[in-house]
Amino acid sequence: MPRSPGSGRLGVDVGSALDLVGGVLKYVGATFLVPLVVAVALGERWWSFAVAGVVTVGVGVFLDRITSGTREQVGPREGFLVVALIWLAVPAFGCLPFLLSGAEQLSNPVNAYFEAVSGFTATGATVVPDVEALPDSVLLWRQLSHWLGGMGIIVLAVAVLPRLRVGGRQLLQSELAGPTELERLTATIRDTARRLWVLYVGLTAAAILGLALLGWTGVDPAMSLWEAIAHALSVVALGGFSINNDSVAGFAPATQWFLVLVMLLAGINFLRLYRILVQRHVNVVVRDEELRLYLTLLAAGSALLLVEVVAGGFLAGEAAVRGAVFQAVSVMTTTGFATENTATWTALASMTLLLLMFIGASAGSTGGSIKVVRHLLLAKVVRRELRQAVHRDAVIPVRLSGAVVDERALRSVSVFVVLYLAVFALGTLGLVVEARRASADVAAIEAIGAAAACLGNVGPAFGFAGPFGSYEPFSNLSTGILAMLMWLGRLEIVPVAVLLMRGYWRP
Repeated sequence: MPRSPGSGRLGVDVGSALDLVGGVLKYVGATFLVPLVVAVALGERWWSFAVAGVVTVGVGVFLDRITSGTREQVGPREGFLVVALIWLAVPAFGCLPFLLSGAEQLSNPVNAYFEAVSGFTATGATVVPDVEALPDSVLLWRQLSHWLGGMGIIVLAVAVLPRLRVGGRQLLQSELAGPTELERLTATIRDTARRLWVLYVGLTAAAILGLALLGWTGVDPAMSLWEAIAHALSVVALGGFSINNDSVAGFAPATQWFLVLVMLLAGINFLRLYRILVQRHVNVVVRDEELRLYLTLLAAGSALLLVEVVAGGFLAGEAAVRGAVFQAVSVMTTTGFATENTATWTALASMTLLLLMFIGASAGSTGGSIKVVRHLLLAKVVRRELRQAVHRDAVIPVRLSGAVVDERALRSVSVFVVLYLAVFALGTLGLVVEARRASADVAAIEAIGAAAACLGNVGPAFGFAGPFGSYEPFSNLSTGILAMLMWLGRLEIVPVAVLLMRGYWRP
């Protein structure tokens, strides 16, 4: 494999990877124009977005210049480095408007970076106790960061950057996370990425229109066009940032049910969703095992929460059904919106929500966590092992939706789940140890919930970090740990683990 000048004896072309990162930063820098225009219109501090945009584009151009001698293609090995660097760098520049906004709640650089990481990874965890006190332009940037990160900046890069000839498939696969083989909707990976973005934009437009209509028709007087845009950007990305301190609790029941529908759709594999909504292959619903299990688990989680909130006397009637369904869908799809303060619910309800955090949405969706298909494949592997314990000579292939799953894919599922649980355990331990060092009042369930919510890109956790609270009480070191958990969760851990291997850097 040819290497760029200056790459030395490294087994990875760092120059080509940095060249691609620079190209992505130039596109990200242009997005600061949106909140800048809003800030000018509202008489808010517009120059913070101007500075952020100039710096981001400037660094992108600089990286392009210093890597101008690199080859025009990014290989599979470079893909791991590109993905890891982009998801570290973009929040670093994305937090600049927070630091320059003059908002005291985001004046701490660690908190500002945490907020940006939470935004771009579509997590929805916040360190801002009073969201409504932030300028509208800053709120818009928070929501927009969700939307940009939800479908994936990488997918946009695959769609528009011509240098992605070799590594484009791997980079697109990294965004449509999961162990299933990437299927093409068209003849080329770039056209597939473009169509996915068209679907993403179309779903966003439909969500804005649907929410706005609820306000315009008087069904929900609290739903203005600004509220509709802000929450549509968040819900389609399965992010969870809201411009209200009480999340979406203040909206009418019809609005909350509409959000449930959008979350449910956005939690489906976007390749499948494209075939269902655009190509109208309705039989996909019947044949797709993951989709069927996804809907089944959502129904089961909703039923469990309904029993618990009714038995606990928290809700009754339609409000109980709506509250249970909304929270089950919101948590399992890793959105993080809330209609109720679940921090006050029973321990059994909290454990149900914690289990839903570890399930996640479908592979290839904008959601995080382990993903439904991995649980499905693990269950099939366990079943096969039990059968082979009785019939030792039997050859039993594992099938998913009728197709035989490669043994390598099954091993990767097991490795991922082990790594996921190990990182979760280490993250929780780090939070507990740091809480003791800092003499912070952090209970064990709060540390467990925060680690699970951030690694799974869910957002709200338990206790003070619940849906109507914030992560602000955590120390700077704990906040940094949680930011890294969000980063690892968004990358699905494996690319980072690969970078830590000595063999990765060797020729």
